[in-house]
Amino acid sequence: MLASFTTRTDHWLQSYLKGRTQFIKMGQHESHATAVDVGIPQGSVLGPLLFAVYCSPIADVIAHHGAQYHQYANDTQLHLAKHADNTPAGLSVLAECTTDVRQWYLQNGLQLNPDKSEGLIVGTTNQLRAVTSSVSSVSVAGVDLPLADDIKVLGVVIYRRLSFHKHVSAVVRSCNYPAHAIQHIRHLLTTELA
Repeated sequence: MLASFTTRTDHWLQSYLKGRTQFIKMGQHESHATAVDVGIPQGSVLGPLLFAVYCSPIADVIAHHGAQYHQYANDTQLHLAKHADNTPAGLSVLAECTTDVRQWYLQNGLQLNPDKSEGLIVGTTNQLRAVTSSVSSVSVAGVDLPLADDIKVLGVVIYRRLSFHKHVSAVVRSCNYPAHAIQHIRHLLTTELA
């Protein structure tokens, strides 16, 4: 019974992924259809799951370097805990890890874009002062990136000193426009409700 289910699942996945074409349409004009041999249909429900399964071996590459990671769809974040006095060694491990990750991506038909990568060193004020006096960039897949003050992770702004004041400010800013819009039409709402 399990073999039959596995075979049906294989056939179903193959029918989902094979025989696809794509074309470009602009107004009344469209290009010839071209076969798509790689990739997953964009916007599909299965897309993120299949991509995660396809990229799951990257966990072994990252673990080999002793780093931790978080992956969501096509976004992978590496985490490496080091003491402030051991920062150069930690950055060396990070550089080697990202180079190996990039190599795995290339071997498997994907591409790591270091220009979309960010580096963040987290610590106390004194730790950051000691580290940033000697370190101004992080090497990611052979590209030197300047250190950021904060990064956004799934909508949450992570500040280098792990305080939430930057995230709170971002949330307040994002609420200002809707609040002003409601205030602008409030008189219309109260007269219709009365």
